[in-house]
Amino acid sequence: MAQTTISVRMDDKLKQQFDYVCNELGLSMSTAITMLAKKMAREKEIPFDVSMDPFFSHSNMSALNESIGQMRGGKTVTRTLDELDALADE
Repeated sequence: MAQTTISVRMDDKLKQQFDYVCNELGLSMSTAITMLAKKMAREKEIPFDVSMDPFFSHSNMSALNESIGQMRGGKTVTRTLDELDALADE
């Protein structure tokens, strides 16, 4: 089978972390990327969930900013269990 080369750009720290995990699994980075490509070609989808982190939702950021303001003002930051559950559901 003919071989081809691809080039991937990523942050140096991410590359180091990726290389470390691959080595721990006994894989090269090239093998790991080939495994990803084969799985995607076979299944016609990305093999993991791709979604926005709910931590950065508008309502959560508003609540965090409010809590930071209270903390900076010397007030105790409190949330009821219901409020925390509501934030977790977003």
